[in-house]
Amino acid sequence: MTEQVFGADTALARPHRPVGQAMWRGFLSRCPHCGEGKLFRAFVKPVDNCAVCDEDYTHQRADDFPAYITITIVGHIVLGGFLAVETLVLLPNWVHMMIWPPLTIILSIALLQPVKGAIIGLQWANYMHGFGGETDDQEPPEQ
Repeated sequence: MTEQVFGADTALARPHRPVGQAMWRGFLSRCPHCGEGKLFRAFVKPVDNCAVCDEDYTHQRADDFPAYITITIVGHIVLGGFLAVETLVLLPNWVHMMIWPPLTIILSIALLQPVKGAIIGLQWANYMHGFGGETDDQEPPEQ
């Protein structure tokens, strides 16, 4: 492998992993590497290894980030929808209560798994959290 120089640091060149493709595959709940294997074994529990290409997912660290992204997306949709409806039509409060809380819950549940898959794809494409062969707890090399 050749070396790339980034400022004062040197790192081994790694094959390019397309970020958009990896995130799209993850969004579809597929392995970001091969696009064939399932990414989740339960609702938001990733598989340990891809059944097709054997990519290891035991070290992925999506943590709470997918929930934050989901909240942001759902918040924009629901708030924008509420403001648009309130501007165009005068509805009683009970009708708003029948529309917006269920929509918020449904959208949150529907988007959580795809968003988590996209975050795992982002981590994989950027060699983050062990996807590059190293672990997060390794000490940086001495200068």
